[in-house]
Amino acid sequence: MRILSYNIHKGIGGRDRRYKLDRVMQVVEHENPDLICLQEVDRAVKRTRHDDQPRRFIEAFRPAAHLYQLNVKLKEGGYGNLVLSRWPFQAHHQVSLRQERRKPRGAQMCVVATPEGPLHLVHWHLGLAEKERHWQAEHLLQHALFRESCHLPTLIIGDYNDWRNTLGRRGALGRDGFHQVTAPRSRFRSFPSYLPMTALDKAYTRGPIAVRHARIARSRLARDASDHLPLVIDFHLEPGPGGAQRVSEIS
Repeated sequence: MRILSYNIHKGIGGRDRRYKLDRVMQVVEHENPDLICLQEVDRAVKRTRHDDQPRRFIEAFRPAAHLYQLNVKLKEGGYGNLVLSRWPFQAHHQVSLRQERRKPRGAQMCVVATPEGPLHLVHWHLGLAEKERHWQAEHLLQHALFRESCHLPTLIIGDYNDWRNTLGRRGALGRDGFHQVTAPRSRFRSFPSYLPMTALDKAYTRGPIAVRHARIARSRLARDASDHLPLVIDFHLEPGPGGAQRVSEIS
């Protein structure tokens, strides 16, 4: 199974600043993922020609299930997170991760009925301040809607904005038994796309998930399409209860 996480920057190129959503779609299509997690997806915003971007992605990829979370509301429209799945959802929830008066953020939680069994998928886009990110992680892990599916194999993916990599090492994810897939950071630099200097796009797993391959997609088109590069992970669910994660190949 393959999952892709991608901050698409509303379809605006990181270097040429041109709005071309088709470039983003081509990058995603080239990777042929089963699960697509997109951040900064516009809907009805002037800067992106009032496009309904979630609808365009749904029409292009025809998923069995999808979920859009509008986090930031603007005078016209807004933007947020989008999940597309090749397989149906058994359950799904969306929660706010907004801390006080900071910029609205959110997390999407889906139990995906994969061919290998149920997967608890969490997709988020965290804040810019380190204390804010730690609060957001703690808030999610203690949330009742997260806890009701936490016995399942769990994958948390998205734009963490965690450039110092503290959420896993001494933060809530590490304390809660999650393993970082996107390590070492030097192999997962994804921002800015045209000259990647830091690793912002990350994934953590807990439970019987075997990661076969994890990488940043570095094609020429990906470097032009957004200000982030996509994160691509191939994985399987291990049969039976329990079982530690195996990482066969990370590059």
